[in-house]
Amino acid sequence: MKIAFACLTLGGLLLSSSAYAQASADPATSAMVTPKSDPSSDPNIEPAKPSIAEESADPSIAVDPASLLPDLPPVPKANATLIGGTVEKLDRVRDRVIVRPFGGGKMTILFDPRTVVYHGEKEGTVADLQEGQRIYLDTILDGNTVFARAIRLNAPQATGESQGVVLKYRSDRDQLTIRDAMSPKPINIRVTSATKFLQGDRPVPASTLVPGTLVSISFATEGDGHTTASQISLLATPGTRYTFTGQVLHIDLRSGLLVLNSSTDHKTYEVYLDPSINPDENLHPGVTVTVVTNFDGSRYLARNMTINSQQ
Repeated sequence: MKIAFACLTLGGLLLSSSAYAQASADPATSAMVTPKSDPSSDPNIEPAKPSIAEESADPSIAVDPASLLPDLPPVPKANATLIGGTVEKLDRVRDRVIVRPFGGGKMTILFDPRTVVYHGEKEGTVADLQEGQRIYLDTILDGNTVFARAIRLNAPQATGESQGVVLKYRSDRDQLTIRDAMSPKPINIRVTSATKFLQGDRPVPASTLVPGTLVSISFATEGDGHTTASQISLLATPGTRYTFTGQVLHIDLRSGLLVLNSSTDHKTYEVYLDPSINPDENLHPGVTVTVVTNFDGSRYLARNMTINSQQ
């Protein structure tokens, strides 16, 4: 394409030079050229006007631009993580907001028409967002991005749920530090005498929160930015064996990821296949499997897998 363009450009230059040479050879007459007739000089001639009626005569031609846009998919059903912070930058063109969480750092969070904005107790719009404003966001992971399911303004208190791995627990400071997939930095959560600690349906002491424990936390964020846990549920402890039985929802053999829906509690679990496991050719979404796993402090690692039934 570059060669063709160069040829065309060179050809144009040659033609222009030739035309200039010919024009210079002719005797000069006048630099002004008068047209033979000028319609504007005759008062009896009116310039033609475009007919608007002809363009809009057929009402079926009119199209609502909104109808050309595809419908947005529903918001993924997942437990939301509550993030509180201050708006540093608002980009309404790219539909994203950069927030400085109360714990430090920066987060880029996306929003779209599915995002619900609450201004106090009333429903608002994204236009209510201002830089420097303190907000709370109900966020979920949508692929590799963090999406705001809801944005709350002027909320004195907001509640939410989060899931993460325990990094440390300081009983002397009543503080639990976890690593959450949503936050770029560890999250500090306040623990009080009213906080409940559960493993399954039975109460357990706070001392069971050893590093590497997978927990689910129900909490509330106060107006001062502190997050207080109302309930902490222990989901898995490092080195413990867990057996899952359920239907396979997704398989990624490249990363060794197996996603299944447990037939016991009807929750979704991500299980990673040990390299020693050679997947059966009958393993595909829809089959029911039993997987024996070990929790290594960050994920469930499958040691043994049996296909129970097929669909």
